[in-house]
Order: sequence, then C-alpha cells, then structure tokens
Amino acid sequence: MANAAERGPKFAHDPTTLVDTSIGNNGDGTTFPGAAAPFGMVQLSPDTQLNKYASYDYAQDTILGFSHTHLSGVGCQTMGNFRFMPTTGAVTSSDPARYAAKFSHDNETRAPGYYGVKFDNGIRAELSATRRTGQHRYTYPAGSGSQNVLIETGESNGSTYAGDIKVVGDDTVEGWLQGGNFCGETGKERYRIFFSATFDRKFSRFGTWSDDTLTPNQREASRGTKRAGAWLTFDSAKGDQVGTSVGLSYTSVDGARLNRKAEQPKSFDKARGSAHDAWKDELNRMRVAGGTTADQRTYYSALYHSLLHPSIGSDVDNRYRGFDDKVHRADSTYYQMFSLWDTYRSQNQLVALLNPDETADMAKSVLHVYQDGGWLPRWGLGNGETNVMSGDPVTPWIVDIYNRGLLDKRTSRQLFDALWKNANEVPSDQSLFRGRDGNPTYLENGWVGYQNLPGYTYGDSRQAGSATLEYALADCALSTMADGLGHRGKASTLAARCDNFAKLWDPGVTSQGFSGFPVTKNADGSVAGDPDPTQAGAFHEGTAWQYQWLAQQDPKTLFGLMGGRARAEQRLDKFFDMPTVLTDPAKAASESWVTGAYDYHNNFAFNPNNEPDFHTPWMYAWTGAPWKTSATLRAMRTLFTDDAYGMPGNDDLGATSSLLVFAMAGVFEAQPGAADYLVTAPMFEKVEIRPEHGRKISVEAPGARASKLQYVSSVHTGKGELRQSWLSHKDLLRSGTIKIKLSAKPSKWGVGSAPPAMGARN
Repeated sequence: MANAAERGPKFAHDPTTLVDTSIGNNGDGTTFPGAAAPFGMVQLSPDTQLNKYASYDYAQDTILGFSHTHLSGVGCQTMGNFRFMPTTGAVTSSDPARYAAKFSHDNETRAPGYYGVKFDNGIRAELSATRRTGQHRYTYPAGSGSQNVLIETGESNGSTYAGDIKVVGDDTVEGWLQGGNFCGETGKERYRIFFSATFDRKFSRFGTWSDDTLTPNQREASRGTKRAGAWLTFDSAKGDQVGTSVGLSYTSVDGARLNRKAEQPKSFDKARGSAHDAWKDELNRMRVAGGTTADQRTYYSALYHSLLHPSIGSDVDNRYRGFDDKVHRADSTYYQMFSLWDTYRSQNQLVALLNPDETADMAKSVLHVYQDGGWLPRWGLGNGETNVMSGDPVTPWIVDIYNRGLLDKRTSRQLFDALWKNANEVPSDQSLFRGRDGNPTYLENGWVGYQNLPGYTYGDSRQAGSATLEYALADCALSTMADGLGHRGKASTLAARCDNFAKLWDPGVTSQGFSGFPVTKNADGSVAGDPDPTQAGAFHEGTAWQYQWLAQQDPKTLFGLMGGRARAEQRLDKFFDMPTVLTDPAKAASESWVTGAYDYHNNFAFNPNNEPDFHTPWMYAWTGAPWKTSATLRAMRTLFTDDAYGMPGNDDLGATSSLLVFAMAGVFEAQPGAADYLVTAPMFEKVEIRPEHGRKISVEAPGARASKLQYVSSVHTGKGELRQSWLSHKDLLRSGTIKIKLSAKPSKWGVGSAPPAMGARN
C-alpha cells in the first residue's frame, strides 16, 4: 500500500523540461534565453540589439551574434561581451547590422544550459556553458562555401572603452576588453575581462578589423572608436561543423586559458549534458507537484531565473580581480554581480535556503570587496561599484546569512566590523563608493536630509525619503547581529534606530481617506517638496503610499502611526483593492494595481513589479488577517504567465522570480535579516525542499490550486501543531513534513501570532 508521500500528484522526473528560458525576454522582464550554468561566470546568449536590456528582445527577428556575459533582468544595458557570429561567403564588413542573420522563434530550442537556433540562411548555432566557459557548435548548410566565425571584442551591449584581439596559431583566438558602464553612463571603466577561444578545426584563412577597416592575414587588432575583432574561415571540404570552447576570466588571458583547459568538456554534447544535470539538481532542490502544467512551467522557470546570479568571478585556482583592480587569491569561490537593492528582499533568501555553501562564499566575497576596496558594495558590477540605487541593502542580506548560522565566527566578526563602519561613516572619496551618503544627517537627526547633489543620478540624500526607511531596516537588522556577537553597546545603539521611520511620519498628510504618511525632510526638519503621497518625490522608484510599508521590522509601531491595527488593515485593503481581490483576483491585479514595469510613481496602489512593495502582502500577518495574504498572492499569481511576456516587471537578477517561487511555495521572509518565514496557502499540493546538505522538508497541501482562493485552516509539522503564522529558519529545516489544511473560506489560523519586531529580539 502506498504511503502518504507516494499518493497524489507526482513530481516531474526532469523539471528542466518545464523551464522556458524565454519567459521575460521582453522590455518588462529583460531576461535572456541563452545558456548558463547555475551562478556561472558565463551567460552565452543571442543578441538581437545593442544598448538595451539583456541584448535580446523577443519581438526582434534578427540575431547579431552570441555574446558571453549577460545580467538577467536588469532594466538597462550592460555587459554583452565577446560576441561570436557564424557566417558564410566573403567577409566584407565588421558592422553587425551587415552580417546579422534573420531567424524565427519556431526554429529556436531553449532549455536550461542550452540554446539552439537555425537561421533563415541555413546555419544552425548551438550554445552551452560550463561555469567559466562558453561552448559553441555551428553547423553550416551544404554548399555554403566559406565557413566563417566573426569575433567582436570592441563592441558590447554596455559601452566598451578598449579592447585587443589576437589570432594565435591556426586554431586559437584570445583577447580582452575594458568595460563597465551601467544604465547609460559613460566613462565608467569598472572591469576588464579576458577570453581564450580554441576551435576544434584549424582555420584556413583569417583577418582582423579595427572599426570599419578589415585587414586579411593580420593577427592583431585594437579597438579604434567603436569596434575590434577577427574573422576565421574554415575549409568547407573538411566538414560542415565548427566547434569552439571559450574560456573567460576577469584576471588575465592566462586565467581565461586556464579556465578553458580545466573545464573543457570532451564534446559539445557532454557540455550540454553536464549543464542539464547541474540544472536538474538545482531545480530539484525545491520541486513541486500538482497544479496545472502552466503553473509548473511558470514556477520552474522562475526558480531557474532565481539561480543565475550572483556570478562566479574567480578562476579555477580562486584568483580574482578585486575592487582595488589587483589580482588576489581567495580561499573559496569568489562571486560578483551583486544587485543588492533588488535581491535582499527575496532572491538572497532563496539562495541561502537552497545553497547555503555558495551563500557563505558569497558573503565572504563581499568581505573581500571590503578588504580590497575599503567599503561594502551596494550594486557591484564586476570589480567595480556602480553606486546605483539607494539605502543599505548589503546589511540585511549579510545579517540574514549570519542569523541562519552560515558564517564562521571569524568571518562574522569581520563582516560586522565592515557593516558597522558602513552604518556610521561615509567614504572620503565618494567617486568610487558613495556608501551611505545620508549618514551625516541621519546619524544626527534620525532621518536623511534631502539634498539634490549635482552630478549624481543616484544617492541617498537625493532619495532621502526611501533611504531613511532603508537605513532604519538595515540598522535594526544589524542590531540582532551585534547582539549575537556580544556587542551589547553597539546593539543598543542600532536598536534605537529601528523606528527611525517614525521620524518621517506626518500625521497631517491625507490621501484616499487616510491620515498620516512618511514625507521627505530637509536637514532642518522641514518638508522637502510636495508631500502628496501619490506623487513622485524623493522615494526611490515609488511613492510614499508604496513605501509606507517599509517598516516591517516593527509593524506594531508602524500601525500605531496609522491609527491602530484595524485602521492599518483598512489601509492595506485600499492598497490592494481587497473587495475586488476577493471577487475577481485577476481583475484586481490587472486593473487596480500598478501594471507597467516602470510605472513607479503617481499611484497609491500595490506595485508588484518593483522591489519596495514585495513584502507588503505579508503585512496582513501583523494586522491579524493572515488569510488576506493568501488571497493577495493568488491575485499576484495571475500576472505571471508561461510565455515571453510572462513577467510583470524587471527580474533584477532573480528578485521578481524569487518572489513568485516563495509565493507559490507558501513561505516567505517578510523581514529581511530575521531568518523567519511566514506561512501562507501553497499553490501546489506538494512542495519538497532539499537544501544543500540538509534534510528534506515536505510540504503537503491536499487540494491546493493557484486558480482558487484558498486559506490556511491548520498546520502540523513533525514537531506538532503550528498555531503561529511563522517558522524560524531553524524550525523550518527541522520540520520534516509540514501538513497544511486548506479551506475555501477565511479562517482564524495564525491570527495574533506574527513574528516579533526585530528590535525586540536583542
């Protein structure tokens, strides 16, 4: 007789078959469809356009080539380095608009770790990847004449400032470029990246170009004002396929060559198989059963997108280029590409749950950034800081890792010292690291004084309203780490800042029938700008209506400012249009909420497309109505579909995808840094979590459906009945089987048992 775990819906034998890497390949999601290994240095993907997003727009029908670095879901152009393109016939131009090829999505094949496309001209290109190499296989049509591979090093999706290429012997090409602009900047040379490519056939002819000048038989070229590259021609009489293995490195060409040789698979098919197996293992760390095929495709595609970044930055010998532009050697894998303002609210928690070893190495990598560069990153691109976004996102992320018990004592103490410095000082040279530039007024008054600094698009003093709220959350989280490390005085100092969000509260501001909202203040305490909470102001990518909830470290105090718990719940109901959520969830999501990926401002409704609001559905846990969280998440689910246009906002290195993964699985950490999970109604009948080296956690919710409004009526774990609405990270890991009973009507489960305020944990 089958046991309970064997009855009911079955887990997919191979969850990679349920992933569609095209989801979000448009101007909203800005993901890419190409090949990558989990957290790999290489993201080998087709480029349909330059200077926009992840280089690939699903609406386009022309491919310019295949470049080796991409960032998933960033809302602006960057990376896209070392573009390879197969062509036939004479090589007459270095302009990608001239040698680009038409294609149809019907002729694409996409899977985790693999991308294939047959161009309209008959050439078939296939891509795969190891952690530090890109693998290409090109099949040319019979009778095509010359078989060429064009390699561009001087032009990227993000601006390139220098680059060299060298043809070595008759089967190798190597080179480097200097890049690093971000979101339309100019003159930001943040990183240098190198490649070494070897081909499985000898080329019969070659040449190089600089800008528009092509020189046959020349082995070296340097970037002029826009391009530098090489072309290789193969004898069609010797076969119809050409393969190449391309190693990358941020240290040197020698490092790229070392990475290529160390990770070189025996064949392209072996590379594809290994990449598939790596992704199968990753996706099985949090597998689901039940629901519709569309539910599973949407879920597993989101889980896939959640595990692409941060990216490996070190060579196989652990050498890496630090933020001082010098090469160092770490004692573990070094990671980079930290989009922390986005990821500290969802994606970092998912990676920490499923991949604790890699997470510890990521934390150590941030420590290396501090040791090499003198300050902690906010948005690190390669080995440089962009200073993009606002607040202090690195702090709750590191505290989260510490509170999960993933850091050794020495690393914990070193990271705390770095975080303490970041929370209390300002870099002297803010051209490299801006740090918390609002600290002078924040430490004196408890709020960041508004200042429109010339020459800076970003900066905490410019986004003073939201920066104050972000600082308060970060300081409150850090107080728990200080307490755990025995720094009682520092813990007290930091805990006193937990409620600094209250210092922005203006009870005289009214909107939509509610009184009291956060406002931006000048250093002297006067209100800066228009206090209307529905208008764009000094709140980063949002309004005061959307940012008012960013005080989840102490909901009781926040709700007191709003007039009490009941009045706060009414405000949440207005925010989500709860009456419509309960009658037509899809209508509420599509008509009442903010719908455009970049429509941050001039609205009082929930914005599920951008990170500041991510935690807001779970705020009902503190009003005494956790069932409304489950209803809101069912509405949010309707915004995600299993096609190229299926992501409502920028994925931001997996942040939006991770939100969906947690929402569908039924757990989420609403207080970054706390290492606690709120429990909601899962959207699958079974969720199985298998953390790296950990015990299996089984979540069983018979009858769960994403398409139905369902609520938690009871929860039982291996430890007995769970009456509170949350589990600590340690309790989740020890819970064994979690049985969740669902009902079609709201229940009183979890009422009055939300997690404590973070500042109260010291």
